[in-house]
Amino acid sequence: MRVLVTGASGTLGREVVPRLHDAGHDVRGMSRRPRPAADGVEWVVGDLAAGTGVDLAVLGVDAVVHLASATGPYSGRVDVAGTRRLVTDAAEAGVRHLLYVSIVGIDKVPMRYYRLKLAAEQIVAAGAVPWSILRATQFPQLLDQILGGASRLGPVLGDRALLAQPVDPRDVAGRIAGRLDAGPSRAIEEYGGPQVLRYDEAAAAWLTARGRRRPILPIRFPGAFGRTVRAGALTTAATPTGTRTWADYLADTYGGSAEK
Repeated sequence: MRVLVTGASGTLGREVVPRLHDAGHDVRGMSRRPRPAADGVEWVVGDLAAGTGVDLAVLGVDAVVHLASATGPYSGRVDVAGTRRLVTDAAEAGVRHLLYVSIVGIDKVPMRYYRLKLAAEQIVAAGAVPWSILRATQFPQLLDQILGGASRLGPVLGDRALLAQPVDPRDVAGRIAGRLDAGPSRAIEEYGGPQVLRYDEAAAAWLTARGRRRPILPIRFPGAFGRTVRAGALTTAATPTGTRTWADYLADTYGGSAEK
């Protein structure tokens, strides 16, 4: 197939593009900035927030893997208005499958960004292009960033009982490739990492991998956010799962052992 990947230069996109190319697909990556063709991948310029280049990007493709997203003030323009524009342009271009990658827990955790992702899912499901939605759990890169921010003052701050299920982007890329080959499901599928971890477990392994000795100071997150995440809203019991663990990520990133 000829496949357009939005958000092709992001954390997940950098794994999806070569995975699809190696599987024999003709891959077109969409980015807001010009990029030269490389390794058999075509690059086009398209900006979902501005609405430019999207209609041309979808021309001649069989499927779209929609990864593009934005946090902060631009999330509504990218995730909602941009997704609506993409769905409309893809329908007019005759695209046969739109695969949208979303996040486990967006229907449970009260966050503005998650509400926008849920709205984007609804736009995809209501559109004229046959669709699939893959909800993934959090990437280990995000957990790494959170722990880095939480330890800026020395000790690692956080709610010890928050639950996470980090899934490696390479595993998600493989799941995307399989879902693309299977065709549109018109259903929401969840996909998570191989382990559910408490925040304090993840933090202890992170400190060990980095060779640091710091205390983990508990701060209990109040309200619905803390309650739902402690109850496992960002995790899934769906199978199959990814195979690469938090310890694998830490070993790859920092070297040495990530065991506590």
